[in-house]
Amino acid sequence: MKTPSTTSTSTTRHRTNNTPSAVAHPSPYASAAQTKALLAGSLAARMARLEAKDMLSKDMAADLVGTTPMTINAWIAKGRAIGLAQPRRGSKLPSWQFEPVLWDAVPKLSKALGTTEGWALLAFLETPSGALGGRTPRQAIEQGHLARVVEVAGADGY
Repeated sequence: MKTPSTTSTSTTRHRTNNTPSAVAHPSPYASAAQTKALLAGSLAARMARLEAKDMLSKDMAADLVGTTPMTINAWIAKGRAIGLAQPRRGSKLPSWQFEPVLWDAVPKLSKALGTTEGWALLAFLETPSGALGGRTPRQAIEQGHLARVVEVAGADGY
């Protein structure tokens, strides 16, 4: 029979991320490395979008619609036009927004989305939506469904 010891020994167990609960419930947050990669990819995607053939400088946009670059700036600030900030000075504008069917849509979408930020407006217009049958909002507007697109823009989650 063993006799009780007056000295006790204890071992401390350290939790590791390899425990079943950690494996079953991975962190919902991106790691620093994942965040850095996402941001780098985002910058590359934005730079590529700014260089696309459908993009205009403010001067080119002003010439296209018969106004001044100052007016273009005012339209961007009000959400009347989509202006995409560049890493260096200035903005670029998608040329298609000046087509009549889209020209009337931009301020309505800006209001419904609650933003005048160009990248947010562009992302909304160019991202396919299940609420629009897989079409992009821009495609739906071009097909005559502006009211539905505005409804989707105003819904929770956008």
